[in-house]
Amino acid sequence: MAGDKGVNAKFAKVNRENAKKGKLGKWKESTNLSLILVTFLFGLIIDQHGGLAGQLALSAWAWGLFFWLLKTSPGEWRLPFYACLVWATAGEIFLSLVWGLYTYRLENVPLFIPPGHVLLFYVGLVLAPRVPRVFVVLVPAAAVSYAAFAWVNGFDTVSIPLIVLFIVCMLQPEGRRLYAVMFIAALMAEVYGTWIGNWVWHPDVPYLGLNSANPPLAAGAFYCALDVLVGLTVRGLLRLRRESSLPQLTAQTT
Repeated sequence: MAGDKGVNAKFAKVNRENAKKGKLGKWKESTNLSLILVTFLFGLIIDQHGGLAGQLALSAWAWGLFFWLLKTSPGEWRLPFYACLVWATAGEIFLSLVWGLYTYRLENVPLFIPPGHVLLFYVGLVLAPRVPRVFVVLVPAAAVSYAAFAWVNGFDTVSIPLIVLFIVCMLQPEGRRLYAVMFIAALMAEVYGTWIGNWVWHPDVPYLGLNSANPPLAAGAFYCALDVLVGLTVRGLLRLRRESSLPQLTAQTT
């Protein structure tokens, strides 16, 4: 009987610790989501009206929040965060400075933009498991309907190939909820940023002869493609790590 009581006490202790960790994890997620929301809502206003000093202040805050997410998020999210940061930086340089799809207020790529992509990526990772299946069906259905409407009326035609890109991303079953969430979250961020005036999408798409709304409704497809690249990069790096460790394990066993 004494032994049973000891075992039961240990199980109860483990259950209490797991419950505590679960509550702590939910608290961290809620806190982080709130910090990200505040950053987007008020940070872009500071960037718009604070000049270069405001942009630098927002950049410092965004990078600090990025490192906070690294500290408070699950360990397996850290490598995707770094991959997202690298791909987002390269994508911004290409899409804005090289291709010229859009231009930021100071005609640069603000330093808060690369970590800002990671903040939005975090939102997608947290919310994706919580959205219902109907959401995953309705988002691409609405996107395709809009593409057909834009095609017939000849406006925002750049969204048509972007929606095709989005549908290609959605063909991967394991990432559908994330891509659906990111498509909508990115659209909301784009609408807010262009409405305030932090950046502007140009009406004529260079080299393609297409036109664009400000922002194009399917701008979220770029974010979905970013998430696909992040996933491919992480899987590739993990595969290389496993393959490089195999010779060492073989040498130790022989």
